[in-house]
Amino acid sequence: MPPPRKPRLFDLEGEADPSAAPPVPDGSPEALAEGRAMQAAANIALRRASPLTRLAGWVFGALFSFVLSVAAWDFITGLLTRNAVLGSIALVLLSLAGALALVMVLREFTAFLRLGRLDKLRAEAEAAHEVADLAQARGVVAGLEKLYASRPDLRWGLTRLGERRAEVFDADGLLNLAETELLGNLDQAARREIELAARQVATVTALVPLALADVAMALVANLRMIRRIAEIYGGRAGSFGSWRLLKRVFTYLIATGAVALTDDMIGSVAGGGMLSKVSRRFGEGVVNGALTARVGLAAMELCRPMPFVALPRPKVTNLVSRALAGLFGSRAAPEETGGQA
Repeated sequence: MPPPRKPRLFDLEGEADPSAAPPVPDGSPEALAEGRAMQAAANIALRRASPLTRLAGWVFGALFSFVLSVAAWDFITGLLTRNAVLGSIALVLLSLAGALALVMVLREFTAFLRLGRLDKLRAEAEAAHEVADLAQARGVVAGLEKLYASRPDLRWGLTRLGERRAEVFDADGLLNLAETELLGNLDQAARREIELAARQVATVTALVPLALADVAMALVANLRMIRRIAEIYGGRAGSFGSWRLLKRVFTYLIATGAVALTDDMIGSVAGGGMLSKVSRRFGEGVVNGALTARVGLAAMELCRPMPFVALPRPKVTNLVSRALAGLFGSRAAPEETGGQA
């Protein structure tokens, strides 16, 4: 039988005191939540190729198109020589492919024109508000009616605007009436798109541990959100138009200093000190969701045919709180009544 062990005395004084030990780094979200996925997405969207790279891309693209065209022509002429029926079928298919390519080019060009139309209306509305010109305000309202004449969802608002516009004899009142009757429902639809994108980005960031999955999801979700917001306000951006609009949105955010997320906003979104008690991935998800909401609000600013005057500008905190309601056990914030994020 082994001898009994003697009791040991542990000295807890001085350096042996556990309370004096440095804290274990636990990856606190307060220090690590930076919205890295959204920052990376912004860098990708804003990255510009050098002049040499653009020239090389144009040269290789032209060379590839030329070689492909010559090969297709040789193939069709050779096939016509050997078999007239098969050659005719190939010629018809090539003609259809060329027609479809032309339609796609015209579609992209029309998308650029629609986005330019929204920009023009917004600039005219801002100028009419500034100088209080009734004739200019009526021109803006006429442009809005023409823009939304074929929209079934705005038929009621157009009818009310037509009934009440004759009663308004000042520029600000007429513009405010048009904004209230036509853009209120569109703003609600744009808010829903922003909340959906913020929820998707936050969920993927918090639950998917893959290295680049959050960056890819942030880029795709923001691009889809911006495209949908443009369509809601009448832009209908194409593929190239959506990418150009994404670059404009991130440029706008950087110019206004709205890319970074402040501690006060994180606290209001997540409920005080909640981020200090959860994981790093959750903190990144909330921050990426909030930055996505800011991108959506910037897209609203750029795609909306009128500035926010009569109707309240949405808040990032409310949008993110509503987007994450129930997802992480948070409560939805009430609908905003005014103010700016």
